[in-house]
Amino acid sequence: MSVADGEQEIPSDVRRAHRFGNWSSTATHHSPWEDALGIVSGCAILTLGIAMLAHLGLLTGGMAGLAFVVFYFTGWNFGLIFFLLNLPFFALAVGRMGRAFTIKTAIGITTLSLMTAFIPELIAFDRIDPWFGAPVAGLLMGFGLLALFRHRSSAGGVGILAVYLQDRFGWRAGLTQLLIDLLILACAFFVASPTAIFFSVLGVLVLNLFLAINHRNDRYRAL
Repeated sequence: MSVADGEQEIPSDVRRAHRFGNWSSTATHHSPWEDALGIVSGCAILTLGIAMLAHLGLLTGGMAGLAFVVFYFTGWNFGLIFFLLNLPFFALAVGRMGRAFTIKTAIGITTLSLMTAFIPELIAFDRIDPWFGAPVAGLLMGFGLLALFRHRSSAGGVGILAVYLQDRFGWRAGLTQLLIDLLILACAFFVASPTAIFFSVLGVLVLNLFLAINHRNDRYRAL
């Protein structure tokens, strides 16, 4: 480190952070490659959980849950439904969460939409007991969402709102999402049996309790 005219040289990582904002790699920021790997990995795990739910005829919360309601009611492609439902939430991401979060969320939504659009060609199940499948699908989706959240991304919709409320007011993202998810699951009575709704709620509880325990700014922060 050199000194000239009484000024210290600015470290290279600080210069990169200034130039690239949240895309730089520092002690508290992920690099672009880390973000890319985290987002793709999170979407892949989410896709597996969604595939298990679809096999069981169950639903979940958030925009994925609403997409399931439309999917079961219309038979349209799940990935396309999911992508279209998330478009209005970009306004919140752009206006409140910053450019880096918006870009990474757009990548996450697009990646997840493409993966789920081709679920029938990617994976198929022979048999899954709902007592096992519902909570495991919830755990898988919890892990997937946690990966996205920790790389300052989301699966869109409720995830954007939950991350914003946690950053703005300190509300636990998992508990916020749980409340909204239960409201969305109320719509499931129009497209699913009481048994399917019971197991869907079980999966949602596991998902959101997992997030409430593991996604906390006082334990992990990579903004």
